[in-house]
Amino acid sequence: MTVAEQSFSGLLAEYEPVIGLEVHAQLLTRTKLFCSCPNRFGDPPNTNVCPVCLGLPGALPVLSREAVSLAMRAALATHCTVQEESIWARKNYFYPDLPKGYQISQYEKPLALEGWVEIPGEGGGTRRVRLQRIHMEEDAGKLLHEGFPWSAEKSGVDFNRGGVPLIEMVTHPDLRGPEDAFEYLSALKAILLYIEASDCNMEEGSLRCDANVSVRRRGAEAYGTRTEIKNLNSFRHVARALEHEIARQVAVIESGGEVVQETRLWNADRGETASMRSKEEAHDYRYFPEPDLPPLRVTAEWTEEVQHSLPELPPERRRRFTEEHGLPDYDAGVLTQSRAVADYFESVARETGDAKAASNWVMNDVLRKLKEDDADIAECRVTPESLGRLVKLIEGGTISGKIAKDVFEKMWTSGEGPQAIVEREGLVQLSDEDALQATVAEVLEASPDQVAAYRGGKKAAIGWFVGQVMKKTGGKANPRVVNTLLKKALDS
Repeated sequence: MTVAEQSFSGLLAEYEPVIGLEVHAQLLTRTKLFCSCPNRFGDPPNTNVCPVCLGLPGALPVLSREAVSLAMRAALATHCTVQEESIWARKNYFYPDLPKGYQISQYEKPLALEGWVEIPGEGGGTRRVRLQRIHMEEDAGKLLHEGFPWSAEKSGVDFNRGGVPLIEMVTHPDLRGPEDAFEYLSALKAILLYIEASDCNMEEGSLRCDANVSVRRRGAEAYGTRTEIKNLNSFRHVARALEHEIARQVAVIESGGEVVQETRLWNADRGETASMRSKEEAHDYRYFPEPDLPPLRVTAEWTEEVQHSLPELPPERRRRFTEEHGLPDYDAGVLTQSRAVADYFESVARETGDAKAASNWVMNDVLRKLKEDDADIAECRVTPESLGRLVKLIEGGTISGKIAKDVFEKMWTSGEGPQAIVEREGLVQLSDEDALQATVAEVLEASPDQVAAYRGGKKAAIGWFVGQVMKKTGGKANPRVVNTLLKKALDS
Protein backbone atom coordinates (compact mmCIF):
# COMPACT_ATOMS: atom_id res chain seq x y z
CA MET A 1 0.00 0.00 0.00
CA THR A 2 1.40 3.44 -0.96
CA VAL A 3 1.66 6.39 1.43
CA ALA A 4 -1.25 8.06 -0.39
CA GLU A 5 -3.37 4.92 -0.06
CA GLN A 6 -2.54 4.64 3.65
CA SER A 7 -3.48 8.30 4.14
CA PHE A 8 -6.76 7.84 2.27
CA SER A 9 -7.53 4.70 4.27
CA GLY A 10 -6.88 6.60 7.49
CA LEU A 11 -9.32 9.34 6.50
CA LEU A 12 -12.06 6.80 5.87
CA ALA A 13 -11.62 5.44 9.38
CA GLU A 14 -13.02 8.69 10.84
CA TYR A 15 -15.11 10.07 7.97
CA GLU A 16 -17.71 8.46 5.76
CA PRO A 17 -18.03 9.59 2.14
CA VAL A 18 -21.57 9.98 0.80
CA ILE A 19 -21.72 9.79 -2.99
CA GLY A 20 -24.43 10.00 -5.61
CA LEU A 21 -23.82 9.70 -9.34
CA GLU A 22 -25.57 11.28 -12.30
CA VAL A 23 -24.88 9.25 -15.44
CA HIS A 24 -25.76 10.56 -18.89
CA ALA A 25 -26.01 7.90 -21.59
CA GLN A 26 -26.55 8.66 -25.27
CA LEU A 27 -29.19 6.37 -26.74
CA LEU A 28 -28.41 4.19 -29.76
CA THR A 29 -31.04 5.69 -32.04
CA ARG A 30 -30.74 6.28 -35.77
CA THR A 31 -31.90 9.90 -35.45
CA LYS A 32 -31.89 12.69 -32.91
CA LEU A 33 -34.53 13.08 -30.21
CA PHE A 34 -36.75 15.68 -31.87
CA CYS A 35 -35.72 15.68 -35.54
CA SER A 36 -34.62 13.33 -38.32
CA CYS A 37 -30.93 14.33 -38.34
CA PRO A 38 -28.58 11.30 -38.04
CA ASN A 39 -27.36 10.36 -34.58
CA ARG A 40 -23.85 9.53 -35.75
CA PHE A 41 -20.42 10.19 -34.24
CA GLY A 42 -17.39 11.29 -36.26
CA ASP A 43 -18.99 13.15 -39.17
CA PRO A 44 -17.55 16.56 -40.21
CA PRO A 45 -18.64 19.35 -37.84
CA ASN A 46 -22.10 20.84 -38.34
CA THR A 47 -23.18 18.44 -41.09
CA ASN A 48 -25.89 16.62 -39.10
CA VAL A 49 -28.01 19.68 -38.28
CA CYS A 50 -31.37 21.16 -39.22
CA PRO A 51 -33.63 24.07 -38.14
CA VAL A 52 -35.04 21.96 -35.26
CA CYS A 53 -31.77 21.03 -33.56
CA LEU A 54 -30.29 24.46 -34.30
CA GLY A 55 -33.28 26.11 -32.62
CA LEU A 56 -34.20 28.31 -35.59
CA PRO A 57 -37.43 30.32 -35.27
CA GLY A 58 -40.59 28.45 -36.24
CA ALA A 59 -39.05 24.95 -36.09
CA LEU A 60 -41.05 22.52 -33.96
CA PRO A 61 -39.77 19.35 -32.21
CA VAL A 62 -41.27 15.91 -32.97
CA LEU A 63 -40.51 13.17 -30.43
CA SER A 64 -38.72 9.97 -31.52
CA ARG A 65 -40.63 6.84 -30.44
CA GLU A 66 -37.44 4.80 -30.87
CA ALA A 67 -35.68 6.95 -28.27
CA VAL A 68 -38.53 6.54 -25.78
CA SER A 69 -38.49 2.74 -26.23
CA LEU A 70 -34.74 2.59 -25.56
CA ALA A 71 -35.12 4.81 -22.49
CA MET A 72 -37.89 2.49 -21.26
CA ARG A 73 -35.58 -0.51 -21.79
CA ALA A 74 -33.00 1.15 -19.52
CA ALA A 75 -35.66 1.98 -16.93
CA LEU A 76 -37.14 -1.52 -16.82
CA ALA A 77 -33.71 -3.20 -16.84
CA THR A 78 -32.85 -1.22 -13.69
CA HIS A 79 -36.17 -2.07 -12.01
CA CYS A 80 -37.60 1.45 -12.28
CA THR A 81 -41.32 2.16 -12.57
CA VAL A 82 -42.14 3.77 -15.92
CA GLN A 83 -44.60 6.63 -15.41
CA GLU A 84 -47.80 6.57 -17.39
CA GLU A 85 -47.32 10.29 -18.00
CA SER A 86 -44.17 12.40 -18.02
CA ILE A 87 -43.77 16.08 -18.86
CA TRP A 88 -41.19 17.81 -21.03
CA ALA A 89 -39.59 20.93 -19.60
CA ARG A 90 -37.30 23.70 -20.73
CA LYS A 91 -34.08 23.89 -18.74
CA ASN A 92 -32.82 27.42 -19.33
CA TYR A 93 -29.15 28.32 -19.33
CA PHE A 94 -26.84 30.14 -21.70
CA TYR A 95 -23.76 28.48 -23.14
CA PRO A 96 -22.24 28.60 -26.64
CA ASP A 97 -23.04 24.94 -27.40
CA LEU A 98 -26.77 25.37 -26.60
CA PRO A 99 -28.30 27.07 -29.64
CA LYS A 100 -31.82 27.57 -28.27
CA GLY A 101 -30.69 29.00 -24.93
CA TYR A 102 -32.52 26.12 -23.26
CA GLN A 103 -32.38 22.33 -23.22
CA ILE A 104 -35.51 20.20 -23.59
CA SER A 105 -35.46 17.88 -20.60
CA GLN A 106 -37.76 16.46 -17.95
CA TYR A 107 -37.99 17.76 -14.41
CA GLU A 108 -41.03 17.43 -12.15
CA LYS A 109 -42.49 14.37 -13.90
CA PRO A 110 -39.64 12.23 -15.31
CA LEU A 111 -39.99 9.08 -17.40
CA ALA A 112 -39.23 6.63 -14.58
CA LEU A 113 -38.77 6.51 -10.80
CA GLU A 114 -37.20 4.38 -8.07
CA GLY A 115 -35.17 1.43 -9.28
CA TRP A 116 -31.89 -0.21 -8.37
CA VAL A 117 -28.63 -1.68 -9.68
CA GLU A 118 -26.88 -4.59 -7.98
CA ILE A 119 -23.21 -4.27 -7.03
CA PRO A 120 -20.96 -6.67 -5.05
CA GLY A 121 -21.52 -6.48 -1.31
CA GLU A 122 -18.97 -6.69 1.48
CA GLY A 123 -18.07 -10.26 2.34
CA GLY A 124 -19.75 -11.68 -0.76
CA GLY A 125 -23.28 -11.42 -2.03
CA THR A 126 -24.73 -8.26 -3.55
CA ARG A 127 -26.32 -5.02 -2.44
CA ARG A 128 -28.50 -2.51 -4.19
CA VAL A 129 -27.68 1.04 -5.24
CA ARG A 130 -31.03 2.80 -5.51
CA LEU A 131 -31.92 4.87 -8.53
CA GLN A 132 -33.93 7.97 -7.78
CA ARG A 133 -35.05 8.76 -11.32
CA ILE A 134 -34.39 8.36 -15.03
CA HIS A 135 -35.34 11.21 -17.29
CA MET A 136 -34.89 11.93 -20.98
CA GLU A 137 -33.32 15.03 -22.49
CA GLU A 138 -31.53 16.28 -25.57
CA ASP A 139 -27.75 16.65 -25.64
CA ALA A 140 -25.95 19.94 -26.22
CA GLY A 141 -23.35 20.57 -28.92
CA LYS A 142 -19.62 20.32 -28.39
CA LEU A 143 -17.01 23.06 -28.05
CA LEU A 144 -13.82 22.53 -30.06
CA HIS A 145 -10.78 24.11 -28.44
CA GLU A 146 -7.88 22.79 -30.50
CA GLY A 147 -6.82 21.50 -33.90
CA PHE A 148 -7.65 24.63 -35.93
CA PRO A 149 -5.49 27.55 -37.14
CA TRP A 150 -7.49 29.90 -34.93
CA SER A 151 -7.54 27.67 -31.82
CA ALA A 152 -5.20 29.95 -29.86
CA GLU A 153 -7.70 32.81 -30.11
CA LYS A 154 -11.17 31.27 -30.21
CA SER A 155 -13.20 28.06 -29.84
CA GLY A 156 -15.46 26.43 -32.40
CA VAL A 157 -18.86 24.85 -31.88
CA ASP A 158 -19.97 21.56 -33.46
CA PHE A 159 -23.75 21.12 -33.26
CA ASN A 160 -23.77 17.56 -34.63
CA ARG A 161 -24.30 16.27 -31.09
CA GLY A 162 -26.98 18.86 -30.31
CA GLY A 163 -30.35 17.14 -30.01
CA VAL A 164 -28.97 13.61 -29.60
CA PRO A 165 -31.19 11.65 -27.15
CA LEU A 166 -29.89 11.18 -23.63
CA ILE A 167 -31.09 9.52 -20.49
CA GLU A 168 -29.90 10.83 -17.15
CA MET A 169 -29.81 8.17 -14.43
CA VAL A 170 -29.62 9.67 -10.93
CA THR A 171 -28.78 7.55 -7.88
CA HIS A 172 -29.73 8.12 -4.29
CA PRO A 173 -26.67 8.93 -2.13
CA ASP A 174 -26.03 5.21 -1.52
CA LEU A 175 -22.37 4.95 -2.51
CA ARG A 176 -19.76 5.03 0.23
CA GLY A 177 -16.46 5.28 -1.57
CA PRO A 178 -14.60 5.29 -4.91
CA GLU A 179 -14.73 1.49 -5.13
CA ASP A 180 -18.53 1.55 -4.80
CA ALA A 181 -18.70 4.14 -7.58
CA PHE A 182 -16.50 2.02 -9.84
CA GLU A 183 -18.60 -1.11 -9.21
CA TYR A 184 -21.83 0.77 -9.84
CA LEU A 185 -20.61 2.28 -13.12
CA SER A 186 -19.32 -1.11 -14.27
CA ALA A 187 -22.66 -2.77 -13.48
CA LEU A 188 -24.69 0.01 -15.11
CA LYS A 189 -22.53 -0.02 -18.24
CA ALA A 190 -22.94 -3.80 -18.54
CA ILE A 191 -26.74 -3.44 -18.34
CA LEU A 192 -26.89 -0.67 -20.95
CA LEU A 193 -24.69 -2.71 -23.31
CA TYR A 194 -26.74 -5.89 -22.76
CA ILE A 195 -30.00 -4.17 -23.66
CA GLU A 196 -28.34 -2.29 -26.56
CA ALA A 197 -29.64 1.06 -25.31
CA SER A 198 -26.23 2.80 -25.57
CA ASP A 199 -22.74 1.96 -26.81
CA CYS A 200 -21.35 3.48 -23.56
CA ASN A 201 -18.24 4.79 -25.34
CA MET A 202 -16.78 7.28 -22.87
CA GLU A 203 -14.09 8.39 -25.33
CA GLU A 204 -16.80 9.51 -27.76
CA GLY A 205 -18.87 11.09 -24.98
CA SER A 206 -21.78 8.66 -25.17
CA LEU A 207 -21.42 7.84 -21.45
CA ARG A 208 -20.67 10.70 -19.08
CA CYS A 209 -20.71 10.90 -15.32
CA ASP A 210 -21.01 13.67 -12.73
CA ALA A 211 -20.45 12.89 -9.06
CA ASN A 212 -22.01 14.52 -6.01
CA VAL A 213 -19.87 13.94 -2.95
CA SER A 214 -19.87 14.97 0.70
CA VAL A 215 -18.31 13.63 3.88
CA ARG A 216 -19.59 13.22 7.43
CA ARG A 217 -18.15 11.79 10.59
CA ARG A 218 -18.88 8.11 10.96
CA GLY A 219 -22.07 7.56 12.92
CA ALA A 220 -23.55 10.95 11.97
CA GLU A 221 -26.97 10.97 10.30
CA ALA A 222 -26.98 14.40 8.66
CA TYR A 223 -25.28 14.74 5.27
CA GLY A 224 -22.39 17.14 4.82
CA THR A 225 -22.25 19.92 2.23
CA ARG A 226 -21.87 18.37 -1.19
CA THR A 227 -19.88 19.35 -4.22
CA GLU A 228 -20.45 18.24 -7.79
CA ILE A 229 -17.51 16.99 -9.84
CA LYS A 230 -17.61 17.24 -13.63
CA ASN A 231 -15.30 16.23 -16.49
CA LEU A 232 -15.08 12.57 -15.47
CA ASN A 233 -14.45 10.77 -18.76
CA SER A 234 -13.30 7.35 -17.53
CA PHE A 235 -14.06 5.03 -14.62
CA ARG A 236 -10.48 5.42 -13.43
CA HIS A 237 -10.86 9.20 -13.37
CA VAL A 238 -14.09 8.87 -11.39
CA ALA A 239 -12.29 6.85 -8.70
CA ARG A 240 -9.27 9.19 -8.62
CA ALA A 241 -11.41 12.32 -8.53
CA LEU A 242 -13.51 10.97 -5.68
CA GLU A 243 -10.41 10.03 -3.66
CA HIS A 244 -9.02 13.52 -4.11
CA GLU A 245 -12.28 15.32 -3.35
CA ILE A 246 -12.98 13.23 -0.23
CA ALA A 247 -9.48 13.97 1.06
CA ARG A 248 -9.87 17.69 0.21
CA GLN A 249 -13.18 17.99 2.05
CA VAL A 250 -11.82 16.20 5.13
CA ALA A 251 -8.79 18.52 5.13
CA VAL A 252 -11.07 21.57 4.97
CA ILE A 253 -13.14 20.32 7.92
CA GLU A 254 -10.09 19.27 9.96
CA SER A 255 -8.57 22.74 9.51
CA GLY A 256 -11.71 24.37 10.92
CA GLY A 257 -13.15 25.49 7.58
CA GLU A 258 -16.47 24.76 5.90
CA VAL A 259 -17.02 22.92 2.64
CA VAL A 260 -18.65 25.19 0.05
CA GLN A 261 -21.42 23.88 -2.19
CA GLU A 262 -20.02 24.27 -5.68
CA THR A 263 -19.29 22.60 -8.99
CA ARG A 264 -15.69 21.48 -9.42
CA LEU A 265 -13.79 20.24 -12.46
CA TRP A 266 -11.49 17.22 -12.38
CA ASN A 267 -8.02 17.96 -13.77
CA ALA A 268 -6.60 14.55 -14.70
CA ASP A 269 -3.11 15.92 -15.45
CA ARG A 270 -2.76 17.49 -12.02
CA GLY A 271 -4.78 14.82 -10.21
CA GLU A 272 -7.02 17.31 -8.43
CA THR A 273 -10.39 19.04 -8.55
CA ALA A 274 -10.66 22.79 -9.02
CA SER A 275 -13.54 25.17 -8.38
CA MET A 276 -15.60 25.92 -11.50
CA ARG A 277 -18.70 27.79 -10.26
CA SER A 278 -21.19 27.85 -7.42
CA LYS A 279 -23.51 24.85 -7.53
CA GLU A 280 -26.76 25.57 -9.35
CA GLU A 281 -30.13 24.79 -7.82
CA ALA A 282 -33.24 23.88 -9.81
CA HIS A 283 -34.57 27.45 -9.65
CA ASP A 284 -31.40 28.69 -11.36
CA TYR A 285 -32.52 26.89 -14.52
CA ARG A 286 -36.05 28.42 -14.46
CA TYR A 287 -37.68 25.15 -15.44
CA PHE A 288 -41.11 25.43 -17.03
CA PRO A 289 -43.22 23.04 -19.16
CA GLU A 290 -42.17 22.78 -22.82
CA PRO A 291 -45.04 24.46 -24.74
CA ASP A 292 -44.21 22.76 -28.08
CA LEU A 293 -44.51 19.16 -26.80
CA PRO A 294 -47.52 17.41 -25.28
CA PRO A 295 -47.12 15.14 -22.22
CA LEU A 296 -45.47 11.80 -23.00
CA ARG A 297 -48.02 9.07 -22.31
CA VAL A 298 -46.86 5.46 -22.01
CA THR A 299 -49.52 2.75 -22.13
CA ALA A 300 -49.38 -0.45 -20.10
CA GLU A 301 -49.25 -2.39 -23.39
CA TRP A 302 -46.16 -0.46 -24.52
CA THR A 303 -44.42 -1.04 -21.20
CA GLU A 304 -45.23 -4.76 -21.33
CA GLU A 305 -43.96 -4.99 -24.90
CA VAL A 306 -40.64 -3.41 -23.92
CA GLN A 307 -40.37 -5.60 -20.80
CA HIS A 308 -40.77 -8.77 -22.87
CA SER A 309 -38.09 -7.59 -25.31
CA LEU A 310 -35.37 -7.43 -22.64
CA PRO A 311 -32.63 -10.08 -22.72
CA GLU A 312 -31.38 -12.01 -19.70
CA LEU A 313 -29.53 -9.34 -17.70
CA PRO A 314 -26.03 -9.62 -16.16
CA PRO A 315 -27.07 -10.39 -12.54
CA GLU A 316 -29.43 -13.17 -13.63
CA ARG A 317 -26.90 -14.54 -16.09
CA ARG A 318 -24.17 -14.56 -13.44
CA ARG A 319 -26.39 -16.56 -11.12
CA ARG A 320 -27.28 -18.99 -13.89
CA PHE A 321 -23.60 -19.50 -14.81
CA THR A 322 -22.78 -20.46 -11.22
CA GLU A 323 -25.86 -22.64 -10.71
CA GLU A 324 -26.25 -24.25 -14.14
CA HIS A 325 -22.63 -24.42 -15.30
CA GLY A 326 -21.03 -24.72 -11.86
CA LEU A 327 -18.62 -21.83 -12.47
CA PRO A 328 -16.93 -19.94 -9.62
CA ASP A 329 -18.34 -16.47 -8.89
CA TYR A 330 -15.20 -14.86 -10.30
CA ASP A 331 -15.48 -16.65 -13.65
CA ALA A 332 -19.19 -15.85 -13.91
CA GLY A 333 -18.50 -12.18 -13.18
CA VAL A 334 -15.80 -11.86 -15.85
CA LEU A 335 -17.76 -13.74 -18.51
CA THR A 336 -20.96 -11.72 -18.04
CA GLN A 337 -19.43 -8.24 -18.22
CA SER A 338 -20.21 -8.34 -21.95
CA ARG A 339 -23.26 -9.96 -23.51
CA ALA A 340 -21.22 -10.93 -26.57
CA VAL A 341 -18.53 -12.61 -24.43
CA ALA A 342 -21.19 -14.44 -22.41
CA ASP A 343 -22.81 -15.67 -25.65
CA TYR A 344 -19.40 -16.77 -26.97
CA PHE A 345 -18.65 -18.70 -23.78
CA GLU A 346 -22.00 -20.49 -23.82
CA SER A 347 -21.44 -21.56 -27.43
CA VAL A 348 -18.02 -23.01 -26.51
CA ALA A 349 -19.52 -24.74 -23.47
CA ARG A 350 -22.23 -26.33 -25.62
CA GLU A 351 -19.64 -27.54 -28.13
CA THR A 352 -17.36 -29.07 -25.48
CA GLY A 353 -19.83 -30.19 -22.84
CA ASP A 354 -17.25 -28.92 -20.31
CA ALA A 355 -18.18 -25.46 -18.99
CA LYS A 356 -15.08 -25.04 -16.82
CA ALA A 357 -12.70 -25.87 -19.68
CA ALA A 358 -14.63 -23.45 -21.89
CA SER A 359 -14.42 -20.76 -19.20
CA ASN A 360 -10.65 -21.23 -18.81
CA TRP A 361 -9.99 -20.90 -22.53
CA VAL A 362 -12.26 -17.87 -22.99
CA MET A 363 -10.93 -16.03 -19.94
CA ASN A 364 -7.24 -16.92 -20.21
CA ASP A 365 -6.73 -17.03 -23.97
CA VAL A 366 -9.53 -15.36 -25.93
CA LEU A 367 -9.84 -12.30 -23.67
CA ARG A 368 -6.04 -12.02 -23.43
CA LYS A 369 -5.65 -11.95 -27.21
CA LEU A 370 -8.50 -9.48 -27.61
CA LYS A 371 -6.80 -7.18 -25.12
CA GLU A 372 -3.45 -7.51 -26.91
CA ASP A 373 -5.09 -6.67 -30.24
CA ASP A 374 -7.35 -3.98 -28.75
CA ALA A 375 -10.20 -5.81 -30.47
CA ASP A 376 -13.82 -6.66 -29.77
CA ILE A 377 -15.18 -10.21 -29.45
CA ALA A 378 -17.07 -9.62 -32.73
CA GLU A 379 -13.66 -9.39 -34.46
CA CYS A 380 -12.43 -12.71 -33.03
CA ARG A 381 -11.32 -15.02 -35.85
CA VAL A 382 -11.57 -18.11 -33.65
CA THR A 383 -15.21 -19.12 -33.73
CA PRO A 384 -16.79 -20.69 -30.62
CA GLU A 385 -17.21 -23.92 -32.58
CA SER A 386 -13.50 -24.01 -33.51
CA LEU A 387 -12.44 -23.35 -29.93
CA GLY A 388 -14.79 -26.09 -28.75
CA ARG A 389 -13.24 -28.55 -31.20
CA LEU A 390 -9.77 -27.58 -29.94
CA VAL A 391 -10.79 -28.38 -26.36
CA LYS A 392 -12.20 -31.74 -27.49
CA LEU A 393 -8.88 -32.58 -29.22
CA ILE A 394 -7.17 -32.17 -25.84
CA GLU A 395 -9.78 -34.17 -23.95
CA GLY A 396 -9.64 -36.94 -26.57
CA GLY A 397 -5.88 -37.20 -26.23
CA THR A 398 -5.19 -36.13 -29.82
CA ILE A 399 -3.00 -33.21 -28.73
CA SER A 400 -1.51 -32.09 -25.44
CA GLY A 401 -2.47 -28.92 -23.61
CA LYS A 402 0.90 -27.39 -24.50
CA ILE A 403 0.47 -28.12 -28.20
CA ALA A 404 -3.09 -26.76 -27.98
CA LYS A 405 -1.72 -23.36 -26.92
CA ASP A 406 0.42 -23.23 -30.07
CA VAL A 407 -2.49 -24.39 -32.22
CA PHE A 408 -4.69 -21.66 -30.70
CA GLU A 409 -2.16 -18.98 -31.66
CA LYS A 410 -2.20 -20.23 -35.26
CA MET A 411 -6.01 -20.33 -35.22
CA TRP A 412 -6.06 -16.74 -33.99
CA THR A 413 -3.84 -15.58 -36.84
CA SER A 414 -5.31 -17.62 -39.69
CA GLY A 415 -8.91 -18.29 -38.65
CA GLU A 416 -8.40 -21.98 -39.52
CA GLY A 417 -9.99 -24.84 -37.61
CA PRO A 418 -7.79 -26.79 -35.16
CA GLN A 419 -7.97 -30.16 -36.97
CA ALA A 420 -6.53 -28.74 -40.18
CA ILE A 421 -3.58 -27.18 -38.34
CA VAL A 422 -2.87 -30.32 -36.30
CA GLU A 423 -2.90 -32.59 -39.35
CA ARG A 424 -0.89 -30.27 -41.60
CA GLU A 425 1.87 -29.72 -39.03
CA GLY A 426 1.97 -33.26 -37.67
CA LEU A 427 1.07 -32.26 -34.13
CA VAL A 428 -0.86 -35.38 -33.15
CA GLN A 429 0.04 -36.41 -29.62
CA LEU A 430 2.26 -39.49 -29.13
CA SER A 431 0.34 -41.93 -26.96
CA ASP A 432 1.83 -45.22 -28.11
CA GLU A 433 3.65 -46.77 -25.12
CA ASP A 434 6.09 -48.73 -27.25
CA ALA A 435 7.08 -45.59 -29.15
CA LEU A 436 7.62 -43.62 -25.93
CA GLN A 437 9.38 -46.37 -23.99
CA ALA A 438 12.74 -45.74 -25.70
CA THR A 439 12.61 -42.01 -24.95
CA VAL A 440 11.77 -42.64 -21.29
CA ALA A 441 14.67 -45.08 -20.99
CA GLU A 442 17.01 -42.59 -22.65
CA VAL A 443 16.04 -39.83 -20.19
CA LEU A 444 16.50 -42.10 -17.16
CA GLU A 445 19.88 -43.35 -18.36
CA ALA A 446 21.13 -39.79 -18.81
CA SER A 447 19.96 -38.69 -15.34
CA PRO A 448 21.40 -41.03 -12.67
CA ASP A 449 21.48 -38.36 -9.95
CA GLN A 450 17.80 -37.48 -10.42
CA VAL A 451 16.88 -41.18 -10.48
CA ALA A 452 18.72 -41.67 -7.18
CA ALA A 453 16.98 -38.66 -5.67
CA TYR A 454 13.55 -39.95 -6.72
CA ARG A 455 14.26 -43.41 -5.32
CA GLY A 456 15.58 -41.75 -2.16
CA GLY A 457 12.14 -40.26 -1.50
CA LYS A 458 11.95 -37.09 -3.62
CA LYS A 459 8.85 -38.23 -5.50
CA ALA A 460 8.15 -34.70 -6.81
CA ALA A 461 11.16 -35.14 -9.07
CA ILE A 462 8.95 -37.06 -11.48
CA GLY A 463 7.79 -33.72 -12.85
CA TRP A 464 11.33 -33.01 -13.98
CA PHE A 465 11.47 -36.34 -15.83
CA VAL A 466 8.14 -35.63 -17.55
CA GLY A 467 9.51 -32.28 -18.69
CA GLN A 468 12.60 -33.92 -20.17
CA VAL A 469 10.52 -36.45 -22.13
CA MET A 470 8.22 -33.70 -23.38
CA LYS A 471 11.25 -31.70 -24.48
CA LYS A 472 12.72 -34.60 -26.42
CA THR A 473 9.41 -35.26 -28.18
CA GLY A 474 8.80 -31.62 -29.06
CA GLY A 475 5.87 -31.48 -26.65
CA LYS A 476 3.98 -34.19 -28.53
CA ALA A 477 4.13 -36.92 -25.88
CA ASN A 478 0.95 -37.66 -23.97
CA PRO A 479 1.79 -36.54 -20.40
CA ARG A 480 -0.49 -39.16 -18.82
CA VAL A 481 1.21 -41.99 -20.71
CA VAL A 482 4.66 -40.54 -19.92
CA ASN A 483 3.78 -40.36 -16.20
CA THR A 484 2.67 -43.99 -16.20
CA LEU A 485 5.82 -45.20 -17.98
CA LEU A 486 8.14 -43.17 -15.74
CA LYS A 487 6.55 -44.40 -12.52
CA LYS A 488 6.71 -47.99 -13.72
CA ALA A 489 10.40 -47.64 -14.59
CA LEU A 490 11.42 -45.67 -11.50
CA ASP A 491 9.51 -47.82 -9.00
CA SER A 492 10.69 -51.15 -10.41
